[in-house]
Amino acid sequence: MKVQKVLFISSEISPYLTDSSNAELGLKLPQMVQESGRQIRTFMPRWGIINERRNQLHEVIRLSGMNIIIDDTDHTLVIKVASVPSARIQVYFIDNDDYFHHRGMLTDEEGAEYTDNYERTIFYARGVLETVKKLRWKPDIIHCHGWIAALAPLYIKTAYRDDPPFLDAKVVFSAYGEQPTIVPPASFRGSVAFRGLTDKVLRQSGVDFSSPTLLEDLMLQFSDGVIQAKPGVAESTIARANEKGLPTLICPDEEGFISAYTDFYETVAG
Repeated sequence: MKVQKVLFISSEISPYLTDSSNAELGLKLPQMVQESGRQIRTFMPRWGIINERRNQLHEVIRLSGMNIIIDDTDHTLVIKVASVPSARIQVYFIDNDDYFHHRGMLTDEEGAEYTDNYERTIFYARGVLETVKKLRWKPDIIHCHGWIAALAPLYIKTAYRDDPPFLDAKVVFSAYGEQPTIVPPASFRGSVAFRGLTDKVLRQSGVDFSSPTLLEDLMLQFSDGVIQAKPGVAESTIARANEKGLPTLICPDEEGFISAYTDFYETVAG
């Protein structure tokens, strides 16, 4: 299958986050995939450290307003958008006052992990997938980046697998070697359950929901390929992916960068 459409579920994208090699990759890869003649859609969280005015974010009313229910609590999904003129790409932002407003990424200003980081992964994954459904856009490859996107492969392969945009999509994951170190709350498996993704299905997956490597475990269980995002990170993750027989891509260097990624997409797509 020739890959024509790639959905990026990112954690960081420049220039919205600066001084970060992850954010630079988050911009460079979609830009180059688009320049290779493919269509893209790109998402990231509207982290509270992003300056909305300077980066000219604005709300997309027609996509906003849906409530995502987690543990019987409604959380309003707000979609914002901005453009990166230098790269000629548009970025969709997943926003919510509870999970992102005035808040950083994995940790707060004191370096303490947010206690609801696991819930934030639920909201982000479901928020992106619901928005893609509203856009009526059908990707061939869904490329997830970083811990905040770790639940997307699970949802794509279970709760959303019969939705038209995701019927034939393959999922690849770029591992950055970063994930919460706090043990998941005992209630998390129940929080993840949604539609056909029941608590029973989650129990039968064989994944230990009390493990501090839970997000990595779920990503490896439900992805179709795994990528080392940059040199020296996530080496144990790549080793585990190889043990499972998943296709892997070790961080490409500058020469042949885009062809390494697009060839990998074609391999995974079959």
